[in-house]
Amino acid sequence: MGFRPVKEVKAEAMKGIEKVLGEAVPAVVEEIVGRTGFRGELTQVKVRVLKGPDKGKVIRRNVKGPVRLKDILMLRETAIEARKIRTKVMKGAYI
Repeated sequence: MGFRPVKEVKAEAMKGIEKVLGEAVPAVVEEIVGRTGFRGELTQVKVRVLKGPDKGKVIRRNVKGPVRLKDILMLRETAIEARKIRTKVMKGAYI
């Protein structure tokens, strides 16, 4: 059994990988908007980005797991924002 030769990766393909594997950006939770997801398993929060090119920007994100005000979240990307919750889902205790 020999080793397979390493394939050359195009620069175009690396751009997508770079976006996903890039540095995580810290963001602080400023507001808990509500619960979302099919069974209310996600919490929608508003966060303020602390570093990076979008520093100071407030965005809406969905978070899985326990989260409180002033928690620091490490975001892989800050360009995509979660959609607004249309109805109030009152599953789980988040207040």
